[in-house]
Amino acid sequence: MYLRLTSYFVTLFFVLSTLSGCIAVTPVAKSNVEVLQDASDATGIDAPTSEGAEVAFDIVHTQVSRDGAFLNFKQIVAGEVGSIIPTETGQLAGAEVESYVWPTSLDSSAIGFDAEQGILALAVTSHPDFDDTPLVDEDEDGNKENDGRLWHSHWVVLVEDESCGEGGLKVRDIPEGETPSVPDTWPELPLLIDSPSYDLELANSQLTVHVPYQPFRGGKFFNYDGVTAGLKVNADLHVPLLCVTGIYDIASGDLSLPGEVQAEP
Repeated sequence: MYLRLTSYFVTLFFVLSTLSGCIAVTPVAKSNVEVLQDASDATGIDAPTSEGAEVAFDIVHTQVSRDGAFLNFKQIVAGEVGSIIPTETGQLAGAEVESYVWPTSLDSSAIGFDAEQGILALAVTSHPDFDDTPLVDEDEDGNKENDGRLWHSHWVVLVEDESCGEGGLKVRDIPEGETPSVPDTWPELPLLIDSPSYDLELANSQLTVHVPYQPFRGGKFFNYDGVTAGLKVNADLHVPLLCVTGIYDIASGDLSLPGEVQAEP
């Protein structure tokens, strides 16, 4: 399973590395931010800066570590993390998504989906044109349906789909009429996506997501990598609904999932 999932990412890397200008983005309060000095001292995956890369998505360190009752998923970038979000278009069709992602070797059943459904990844996303966290009012304005612009967490299951481009990936669709197993915080979208609303912090160049141990089922250890990527909702709102359209950076350089963490205390 691990080797098969890794091969998916390797295929995608070579295909999407030829793409450029896939996602229109809007700078938000951008500033010059120094990379945290302890990045090279921590365990995890260190990465060199990439010439010409947008610094908000240029990964210099990725780490998943234990801290008490939590696993902390961390990415450090060369600029200000989260300072770029997609351009708002006012409609769901064709809406763009920016993301910081940790692809893992965890089975999809680890957080409540059916087993062996694809690549399970934690993602932190922003998408001003739609809200997919119906259980949470992130900006506390009394409306739970207008918070997509704010960075928030998801679990997603990724699979290959040639409709997203040769060797491309998508968030796995749920075919009409099927009722697969889903986590309690599934946002009732026709996708294998979960909206757990984990606590997260964006501070200068560092993004940290605090994930409780409790959701994980099976597997004492898992492997991980770090990716920054753009996705896009199908302009026709049909399958495939949400495709990966561009890879900005990969912590390992080759999506080999070299990071390892103990998933249980």
